[in-house]
Amino acid sequence: MIWSRITGTGGYLPEKVLTNHDLEKMVDTSDQWIRERTGIAKRHIAADGQTTCDLAEVAARRALEAAGRSAQDVDLIVVATTTPDKIFPSTACLLQQRLDVHGCAAFDVQAVCTGFIYALGVADKFVRTGSARCALVVGAETFSRIVDWTDRQTCVLFGDGAGAVILEAGDEPGVLSTHMHADGAYETLLHVPFGVSQGYDKVCEHHAYYVEMRGTEVFKMAVNTLGRIVDETLEANGLDRSQIDWLIPHQANIRIIQATARKLGMPMDRVVVTVDEQANTSAASVPLALDTAVRDGRVKRGETLLLEAFGGGFTWGSALVKF
Repeated sequence: MIWSRITGTGGYLPEKVLTNHDLEKMVDTSDQWIRERTGIAKRHIAADGQTTCDLAEVAARRALEAAGRSAQDVDLIVVATTTPDKIFPSTACLLQQRLDVHGCAAFDVQAVCTGFIYALGVADKFVRTGSARCALVVGAETFSRIVDWTDRQTCVLFGDGAGAVILEAGDEPGVLSTHMHADGAYETLLHVPFGVSQGYDKVCEHHAYYVEMRGTEVFKMAVNTLGRIVDETLEANGLDRSQIDWLIPHQANIRIIQATARKLGMPMDRVVVTVDEQANTSAASVPLALDTAVRDGRVKRGETLLLEAFGGGFTWGSALVKF
């Protein structure tokens, strides 16, 4: 039986840091208000001219180095992003060019904050069926580009970054299962109101290319949905909660993370939390958290990880991984 296994991780955060105290000078908010409601202290913001592909490239090269692979070993590239460099070609194709890789499949996945889970699930299927042997899976965002920095409800939440993993075929269990869901009935609770197919003139006229969110409703849905995906994942693998070594959640809000940990009966010292330092980096959130915990030595080989996320769509999903 062929398994896909994570053999290397990488991450990158832009150099510019925007603290809560910086935001106090921009909108009517406070460090205390932001921390109490979200757990966020600061976020990283892409520099002028710095694109999603720029961030993805650094994370990808670091993941390749960690896996002991060269770019020429890669035979599949999947990039999860909500903020592509261009309408087309895909950011995955642009990254492919940067890495000097030629001929293999390269494409983007768009599931907002759940994007990396979706991308990992897709790449896992490619590897398990023998269609790829060494996949580069990236979550990368310049989310600050679609944030209204005058809206104090949303601008405090988001940041930029990229995370990546190398997924390789092997005989030992790695990605045990992935679970992906969506329900478009909740579209307007978290969305960008206008897009390309409605016409550029209309988008510009309404100044409606920024994120809009109904926070209370999103919070309730996220907590309930992530609780169900935990049960689904454990049941599918015949595991008990106690057999999970680490919870690596999407870093949207500390209260959502705490609620999911309670559902698992996990102490917070077994939960990887980066939301305080990085804020919500959308599709980059989960791989960045994973890379952080791998590089600081918390996550070790042989441990069982539960990755989960919830995002606009609504989309939600999980991956159970033997690291």
